[in-house]
This record gives sequence, C-alpha cells and structure tokens, in this order.
Amino acid sequence: MKLSAPKPKVPGLLKGLGVTLKTMLTPAVTRQYPHVKPDLAPRTRGVIALMEENCTVCMLCARECPDWCIYIESHKERVPPATEGGRERTRNQLDRFAIDFALCMYCGICIEVCPFDALFWSPEFEYSTYTIGELIHEKERLREWMDTVPPPPPLEEGAEQPPELGAALERANKERQAALAAQRQATEQAARGGPAGPARGAVREDEEIEVEAEVDQDVYQALLAEGKSERVARARAKAAYVRKEKARIRAERAAAGGGA
Repeated sequence: MKLSAPKPKVPGLLKGLGVTLKTMLTPAVTRQYPHVKPDLAPRTRGVIALMEENCTVCMLCARECPDWCIYIESHKERVPPATEGGRERTRNQLDRFAIDFALCMYCGICIEVCPFDALFWSPEFEYSTYTIGELIHEKERLREWMDTVPPPPPLEEGAEQPPELGAALERANKERQAALAAQRQATEQAARGGPAGPARGAVREDEEIEVEAEVDQDVYQALLAEGKSERVARARAKAAYVRKEKARIRAERAAAGGGA
C-alpha cells in the first residue's frame, strides 16, 4: 500500500495575506446609502398607511394587534335616514387613529384582518426620528403614507373582478356620463350664443397644456422642513410645479388674446 505525500503546510501569515488580497480584488457590494437608494421589492413592509375614508372603527385591527400598538378613539353621531320616512342611523366617527412604530413588529396582522381595506403596506422606510415619541404616527400622517402605496398588481387572467371594484367603476362611469352631459349642454348653449362654461373651458385648456414635471425647490424644501419624507416631498413639489406652470401659461395666453 502506497501512502500519498502530505500536503505542504502554508504559514498562517501567508494564508491571511491571501484572504486580504482576494478581498481587495473583489468588487464591493456595499450600497452607499443614503446617496444610493436601495432597490426594494414593491411589497416591502416599510410603514403602514391608513385610508381614513374606509375605516369604520370596527376596532378589529386594534384587538388583533399582538403588540397593542394601535390606538383608536371615536364617537357616535347621528346621520339622516337613507330613505324618506326611515329612521335616523348612528355611525362611528373616527377621532384618532395612531400607530406606535416603536412597538410595532411589522407582522401585518392589522392589514390582513381589516375587512374594509383601510390599511396598506407602503415601502417607505425613511421615517427615523431623534425621539421615540415621534414614532407614534397619527391618522394625518398615516394618511400621507397612502401617497407612497404602490398600485395593486393586475388580476390574473380569468380571475373575477372584486365586487367593490365593480361598484366603484359603475359609480365612476355615472360621474363620467354626467360630466359628458354637462359638457354637451354647455357646447349647445355656446352654439346658441350663450356664455360658455368657464370650468369646462379651463379643464379643456388644462388638458391641452403639456408641462414636463420638475421639482419646485421652494415647495420641496418647505415640505422637508415640515417633516415630510423625501419621496412625498418630491412628488408634491412636482405637482405644485405643474400647477404653477399651467397657471402661468394660461395667464400668458389670456394676455396674448386680450392684446390681440
């Protein structure tokens, strides 16, 4: 039986230098945050957003929360009957909805159990603070996070449309038909020599004006000073810039028309 020769032992110092040399030649994978934003998944659990209009104060999210970090306060108020001759109804009016993100463990149970789609995940994660008390987000701030919630993914082929989506589409279709009827009536009135509707003219002119969205630095800095996140501030600053540019272009057109 022939024994193989033992492998020569590499000194520990040379082995360590080899590891160092290999690390030096390997490209770095460190992200230079905050200069380079991370590429997050669309459904990243960053912060919880609240659609206040959908909340019925059923308290289901607060009861199911394992950390007890959701605070809800409400009162009852009377609303007129839905049909003539009916009885007055009472409903809960939301006064306070707050989430303490210092206690939240981002399990998402509150979002899963909400039967009225009032809570959503937002991938926004840049809301660190210097004090722990600022991590309690009241309903006004939770509502602002809705601007950062990505749209839902498209339905799979052959899937049934949700009933609430069908009702919303039907309501939107009725509103669109009413707007078209009002526009048609205004056109007929203008054709007969009557005054044209100013709102319709303004809307139509707005649709014709094309403005490339840019960030209004004044609005952007003001929103940052108010404590808005960079993403929300940038989106609102762009919207403010577009509105301002369209108003300026309309004024220039009106002045040119008046001068002619």
